[in-house]
Amino acid sequence: MNQQKIPATVITGFLGAGKTTMIRNLLSNTNGKKIALIINEFGDLGVDGEVLKGCGADNCTEDDIIELTNGCICCTVADDFIPTMTKLLERKQRPDHIVIETSGLALPQPLVAAFNWPDIRTQVTVDGVITVVDSAAVAAGRFADDHDAVEARRVEDESLDHESPIEELFEDQLTCADLIVLNKTDLLDTAGLGRVRDEVASRIARKPVMIEARNGEVPASVLLGLGVGTEDDVANRKSHHELEHEDGIAHDHDEFDSFVVELGPVVDPAAFVDSLKGIIGEHDVLRLKGFVDVPGKPMRLQLQAVGSRVDHYFDRAWAPGEARGTRLVVIGLHDMDEAVVRTAIEALA
Repeated sequence: MNQQKIPATVITGFLGAGKTTMIRNLLSNTNGKKIALIINEFGDLGVDGEVLKGCGADNCTEDDIIELTNGCICCTVADDFIPTMTKLLERKQRPDHIVIETSGLALPQPLVAAFNWPDIRTQVTVDGVITVVDSAAVAAGRFADDHDAVEARRVEDESLDHESPIEELFEDQLTCADLIVLNKTDLLDTAGLGRVRDEVASRIARKPVMIEARNGEVPASVLLGLGVGTEDDVANRKSHHELEHEDGIAHDHDEFDSFVVELGPVVDPAAFVDSLKGIIGEHDVLRLKGFVDVPGKPMRLQLQAVGSRVDHYFDRAWAPGEARGTRLVVIGLHDMDEAVVRTAIEALA
């Protein structure tokens, strides 16, 4: 690998796996390396970017954080990612390392392939692809269909595609990994974690290294400096879509929808969270995240939900002149009834 090239780490993983938390920890422990961070989110509200801008790391200032919210990065490589990288490389003070956080719904393969673009390939190399896994969600069967039931339907209809969009995407993110981080292991016992390891390993033919983590706490020395040069091996890490449509049909995200709900102040955040859990469960919301304005509190309340598991904490003070408000992004499958979910959430404030 050419040592003159800037190393880039791609961090992927399904919605709510803990990518942003892991990156926030990483930025606090890079031993002085100057990091440029590119964040891509599914939906119009840049929650992850706001979280990372508030981390206060000297080696990654707000000017070093670039947000792409025009669409999933794997579908907007030519329009968004390549121009962004080009501008980044034109800076007078170039970064020591680039970290890219993909959307939880992104295929990493097209992004890795983009590093073979002539103007990028000569200056940057993919140090490694890191896939973060929500161990508790795997243990709960979030990424598995009832295969016996599917097989029974298959007998009746041979054209049935046996994979769900969630299951396919989960496997594609694992397939591209150089390192798999089994996150949130504190939510499982030893036996449960063993089953998760077996489940993840069974999903892919390649066998990348798997490590365990709690709260996204992984040393920078483990995440950075893998030196893989993944762009040279991307042809051996094809996604389901690439294998099934090698005629060049474009990947899309028609299976998923997102929308933003804006509310006023929330007087009782505990009751608000309890009610949200009911809405999430009733309508099978995949992911909900954002910020809540609690009257009388100088800090904003950050809210992160994965399935019915909801975490909330005060992350930073509202800035002088910053408009206070409650803004939540909701992500679900394409058949989620936006009007019903929106009305239910708006009724809570």
